[in-house]
Amino acid sequence: MRLALLLLLPLAPSVFSQPTNDTLLWGAYRPNLYFGLRPRIPQSLMTGLMWFGTQDYQAVGKPRHACDQGDNLDSYSWTEYDTREGGVQVLKDSFNNVKITTEFLKVAGGDHGGSWAARIKGEPIDKNKISRVSPIFYFGLEGLGGLDMETEDDENGVTGEVKLSGSTPELDEFTIRIVDSAENRAIVTGRHADAFQKRIGKTHFAARPVKEGDIWQASQVIMKLVIDHARELIGPYQDPAVGAPDPSFLLQLPDDVYTNSNLYAVQKFFDGPFQFDIFFDSGSNKQKLTSSILDRGIPALVEAYGKRFREVFPYPSDFPSEKRESLEAFSKAVTSNLVGGVGYFYGNSIVDRKFSYEWDQEEDGTDDAAEGGAKLTEPKALLTATPSRSFFPRGFYWDEGFHLLHIGQWDNDFSLEILKDWIGLIDDDGWVAREQILGEEARSKVPSEFQTQVPNFANPPTLTMAVTAFIERLKAASSRRGPSDEELGMDMGMGAGQVLMGMPQGLPPAVESQFVENPELALSFLKEIYTPLKRHYDWFRRTQRGQIKQYARKARSRTEGYRWRGRSELHVLTSGMDDYPRGPPHAGELHLDLISWMAFFSRTMRDIAAFVGEKEDEATFVKIEKAIVDNIDDLHWNEEEKMYCDVNVNDEDESYHVCHKGYLSLFPFLLELLPPSSPHLGPIFDMLHDPKQLWSPYGIRSLSASHPEFGQGENYWKGPIWIQMNYLALKALHKTYAAQEGPYQEKARQIYKELRKNVVDNVFQEYERTGYVWEQYDAITGEGKRSHPFTGWTSLTALILAEKY
Repeated sequence: MRLALLLLLPLAPSVFSQPTNDTLLWGAYRPNLYFGLRPRIPQSLMTGLMWFGTQDYQAVGKPRHACDQGDNLDSYSWTEYDTREGGVQVLKDSFNNVKITTEFLKVAGGDHGGSWAARIKGEPIDKNKISRVSPIFYFGLEGLGGLDMETEDDENGVTGEVKLSGSTPELDEFTIRIVDSAENRAIVTGRHADAFQKRIGKTHFAARPVKEGDIWQASQVIMKLVIDHARELIGPYQDPAVGAPDPSFLLQLPDDVYTNSNLYAVQKFFDGPFQFDIFFDSGSNKQKLTSSILDRGIPALVEAYGKRFREVFPYPSDFPSEKRESLEAFSKAVTSNLVGGVGYFYGNSIVDRKFSYEWDQEEDGTDDAAEGGAKLTEPKALLTATPSRSFFPRGFYWDEGFHLLHIGQWDNDFSLEILKDWIGLIDDDGWVAREQILGEEARSKVPSEFQTQVPNFANPPTLTMAVTAFIERLKAASSRRGPSDEELGMDMGMGAGQVLMGMPQGLPPAVESQFVENPELALSFLKEIYTPLKRHYDWFRRTQRGQIKQYARKARSRTEGYRWRGRSELHVLTSGMDDYPRGPPHAGELHLDLISWMAFFSRTMRDIAAFVGEKEDEATFVKIEKAIVDNIDDLHWNEEEKMYCDVNVNDEDESYHVCHKGYLSLFPFLLELLPPSSPHLGPIFDMLHDPKQLWSPYGIRSLSASHPEFGQGENYWKGPIWIQMNYLALKALHKTYAAQEGPYQEKARQIYKELRKNVVDNVFQEYERTGYVWEQYDAITGEGKRSHPFTGWTSLTALILAEKY
């Protein structure tokens, strides 16, 4: 799992036809770094930053390298991040009394991915306390190519610029330079300074050969070199009467380069504020980078980012003007961190094609001829956002659709590249693994019991939301352009391709929205994904089919019922709502959320089919969607409870409803499957807006506060507030139930206004209080809980604020 942030060059006519070597990855997260660099290819150059304090010997035991919640950093956040230009990240480390700012700038040019420059700055958090830090920047090379140190090495370190050169088949020739600021103050005084005069105040280095596939463990290699070198030197100072030297004199890299090295580390020591620059110059890029380029480029990037951000996510007039600056900064940060969590993964995964719970064994959709047992697959590649840099550093199918709603608003074409990678994972049978745990690096962050994926296990098909959102952007762009000459009868014989949807002449579309503004590209993209997405849809209908006729259930359709495969006694992980209360496992149960997702999936397929001209398919999807929506009422509505429920089977083989007030019972509303005139909306709105049930000052709870299981057990989906579910509720209210005439329109408007304010205010207040956004929020107090930073679907708060649904 080589997870890092993608920085795109100016795009070719089709972003999806680009060669593998024309992108560079600059990442907010790998499991072992706060940012890193690598091309979007399986073998490549990558780079990372780590640091530790030298104020005492205890600090070296807590090196900063992984986005690890256990490090207890005050915060780490991209304040600006643009996939195509660069960004600024701020990391606050009170343990070592340092705030580190990383600034990154992408410079296009040449034939091999362009060049880049990074500036690493540090300053004391508390200027009245000591701040001594040793940053280590490293470069690793995997695959074909070579990397060499051009600076003349010295066993006592080097003074001045450090320069490396290298080449790979993808990047061709390149150089790397590390340049200090003239204002830096080295550590040159301290206990036993006289004994180390030849080495203090210098830059130290080391280079080692590392086995293919193990570069991701660079931090362990580097810290072992530092500790081993210190052990060699500590001997004369073991006597307490003599006293140990200043830590910065011992905790150094050994200043040697081994033959055939592919991992290079460069170490510096600073006392107080510091700054150094790293330049990656592509040999084919004629513009050579300098510090002055960073001096000018970073402020220009920040200004341009802020201007475009205000255009894409304008500050709403109904929020206080005095909060504008702080709320805009928050919104920029969560958006930047979502994009900053996008990474490129490459590796194999573990799949068991025969695993099945006993209640799934009948009609489970698996191939009886398949071999049982967990096995490694062939390697695959995936560009994906990640829910949490610290805790969930991998691709999640259930999360990704929500991620792409946000990314698509900011950078449509980037979101389509991610979407296309996910759709590329759909296998010949139509299956996609719920979790994409690709390679040993990815598996190192996942408990063994969760590593194996099973080909009859599904997840909510949220990728369809990204497709639907893209089609809505296309329609909006078409509406802005007005009718085409062809539609007005003025084609003049030029051909439909030249005037499709009234494509305007003149300036080219923005680099972020070529697929929105160029209908030919949009049509080509939708045609390309249509066949695999239809195969995926058919897989859902085949493998997740529920039983209707077998239990004499009355429904207008005898086929449209669904249940999640892969559930256990206490969990339905496949639903995404892991411990939400359900009935006991049974082959005859039917799940409300899944049938609702299938209605939404059918609607998406209908829209794509209409767009690409598949008229017969469109008619089929229309019929299926209607049958599913009818069955939601026929099978899942409980008139006595006035709510939608799961369905199960008792010991007498009789069907009964399993009713638990919470997110599950809201699904037909959340996915906008009910017409505004539906009489069922009244009870839904009453339950949603009742403080004794789902309503709280912080958002809609996942389970009713009056439920006997509220807050019990794992308490994962038994009360806590999830932002993506609140986003769905707000979207449904804003776009459908508050916007269209119906008996509950005014109630929908009232709920929307209050709920939006509650969600935004609480997420923002917790962000200001803690420095992070969180996986979920407490149902009673609103406090952030579990993983942090969780700038996956919690970042949807930025869309809620700007009313971008």
